[in-house]
Amino acid sequence: METQMTASGGVYEEASGRGAVVTEAAPRSLADLVPGARAVVTRVVADGVPAVVRRLNDLGFTPGAVVEAVRRAPLRDPVLYRVKDYEVCLRRAQAACVHIVEVER
Repeated sequence: METQMTASGGVYEEASGRGAVVTEAAPRSLADLVPGARAVVTRVVADGVPAVVRRLNDLGFTPGAVVEAVRRAPLRDPVLYRVKDYEVCLRRAQAACVHIVEVER
């Protein structure tokens, strides 16, 4: 199962109507985002596990959502993310299912 979003002119529209300008970098996963960086979710994929995609969507990781990595645990797992005005903690395996494009700071 896959949820995807496209951009027009480098601007992704959020659910609240605010836009975010993205850098022209190759798409990465949320697990690669360093603390303090912001990104826009482009798609959520989980090979053969639709329940994972549904759970991540329910947590707010939907295409167009702006996500910020807040901090990491000492061993880099889990990571605390801020999405849609709340914070959620994900393990690297879960975060790897969320594809992002980094936003200009």
